[in-house]
Amino acid sequence: MHSRGFAIFALIMVQVLYGLNYTFAKTVMNGNFVPPFALTILRVGGAAILFWAISIWLPKEKIERKDFFKFFIAALFGVCVNMLFFLKGVELTTPIHASAIMTITPVIILILSSIVLKEKVTFLKIAGITIALSGALVLTLFGESDRTADNVVLGNTFILLNAIFYSIYVILIKQLTKKYHPFTFIKWLFLFGFIMVLPFGYKELQEVQWQTFTPYIYFSLAFVIVGATFGTYLFNPIALNKLKASTVGVFIYLQPVIAGLFAIIMGADSIDTLKLIAMVLIFSGVYLVSIKPKQVN
Repeated sequence: MHSRGFAIFALIMVQVLYGLNYTFAKTVMNGNFVPPFALTILRVGGAAILFWAISIWLPKEKIERKDFFKFFIAALFGVCVNMLFFLKGVELTTPIHASAIMTITPVIILILSSIVLKEKVTFLKIAGITIALSGALVLTLFGESDRTADNVVLGNTFILLNAIFYSIYVILIKQLTKKYHPFTFIKWLFLFGFIMVLPFGYKELQEVQWQTFTPYIYFSLAFVIVGATFGTYLFNPIALNKLKASTVGVFIYLQPVIAGLFAIIMGADSIDTLKLIAMVLIFSGVYLVSIKPKQVN
């Protein structure tokens, strides 16, 4: 079994990979190389191949027949619907806007966790979420990006819908990750997910002009598939196995920080006092939520 420390590390890695993904995915789509629904097919299909290939060397687990429907529903929310909305949203809005809007996820997860999973909501968690959310709002309201966007309002709406469906997914898989090994769970999730997204992007995929790709576009595409999909969906169940769903959700507050910093490094944004204050608030909030409550004898 993995330690709590490794679970925290896995969560941080998920946010780093997702944070970089905003810029890489937008580069591929806005450069007219791969449209969003076609990119969704490549993303889900590529990750499915990787997970099934690796599973050859891992112990085989038998899935209970009644759980296949749960896998199907999890794939619907956690792969199909949320990824289609996410990539379409990223195409239309800016990386910093998209990553900041995703910070609504912990609030949704916290509410769903208390209702569905009967998780106790402590004062420390509420304080952490409030502090981190205030930092995320500073970035959302005052943060600027040098990138142009086609339709920011529509793009932001799609990102918000993605956040809602992703939150439902996190709650749905909590029990499945306790029952099955992460690889078993994920390989079936992506197989079902691939079948679901295929009709949406098949036409777009046929129109992709592969000969126009530069090495950087190939790298960006590989990052979206291997890093931001294969990596993140592997680490998330590992974290969920050890941590509360609400704790997993709140780490998403790191995404605007990472997305913003990467945009600065790539020359798409600049640093100022306001952004530094926002980052301090976000990190402080995440720290408070990650503290394990003391056991009362």
